[in-house]
Amino acid sequence: MKLVVAVVQDKDAGRLIEELVDRGYRATKLASTGGFLKEGNTTLLVGAEDPQVDEVVAIIKRVCRPREQVVTPLGPIGGAVDTYVPYPVEVIVGGATIFVLNVERFEHV
Repeated sequence: MKLVVAVVQDKDAGRLIEELVDRGYRATKLASTGGFLKEGNTTLLVGAEDPQVDEVVAIIKRVCRPREQVVTPLGPIGGAVDTYVPYPVEVIVGGATIFVLNVERFEHV
């Protein structure tokens, strides 16, 4: 048994959960925050038997595609604000960070 932990962008979480449930997997959704954009993320916990892990990871990769987004960086904290000019910057967002962990024991009660 494995535990697949996937950190995805909030925008992808709903479609990903729907796709996983349609394929017969159950997922636990945890709200999380991180990354340099300080945007909301969703961390999903998905239990899977060893042969199912590749399918779960493939679903995550298909739904959570990286994409470009234009952002305006935040100003410097405690620095000289009068010399800072925020220019919009294109960054890659989306995708997923996936961890696959061994599960020593699993109980559903």
